[in-house]
Amino acid sequence: MTKTSPPVLHLKDASLTLNGNTGPVRILQDISLDVAKGETLGLIGPSGSGKSSLLMLMGGLELATGGHISALGQDLTTMNEDALARFRRDHMGVVFQSFHLIPTMTALENVATPLELAGRSDAFDIALAELEAVGLGHRAGHFPAQLSGGEQQRVALARALAPRPAILLADEPTGNLDEANGAAVMDLLFGLRDRSGATLVMVTHAPELAERCDRVVRLRDGRLADTVSAATTEAAE
Repeated sequence: MTKTSPPVLHLKDASLTLNGNTGPVRILQDISLDVAKGETLGLIGPSGSGKSSLLMLMGGLELATGGHISALGQDLTTMNEDALARFRRDHMGVVFQSFHLIPTMTALENVATPLELAGRSDAFDIALAELEAVGLGHRAGHFPAQLSGGEQQRVALARALAPRPAILLADEPTGNLDEANGAAVMDLLFGLRDRSGATLVMVTHAPELAERCDRVVRLRDGRLADTVSAATTEAAE
């Protein structure tokens, strides 16, 4: 009998309720989901369905108000903010739609920052190698404002993958890019994921991105609507 590896991400009845101007607002309700090691999972659904909020729960960037969430066997729901920050630093990479680069730092410094925080003495050597891997070694000394949107997202990818995280979370990674840059970043994202062996969870509206995932989960009104085969995914809404 083949022994099944434990899931990298495990959610059991995870819920998120936030306080709005008119009272509590249910963002996510009773989400139960497992993500396997090395899997690429796409999160799709209409705007406001809870996709980004679910990704934030998985990364400990938002705290569940109900249920249980674990990553790599560690219970995220019992960690305080400092513990969650350390866990993300050591085990997760996050890529946002709006890049989130530090404007006063060069591309090289942006990529080196998480490595320095982890105490790596070779942070800048690794950062330069990662920039070269995304085709931006020649832009290492440039600041974000001197880079195009596509270049900034490639720097963000290099920064997320530099520490070799076990889990990579991406929230609309091509959402702010034109078609050509979006396609280039998409190829880089999957290429870097394949190279590192990370588990990838990605929020996307792009059908072409969803189709490249191993599995696609559709959300609607804060609940899991269904799980569909990536090969049969049409519009990600």
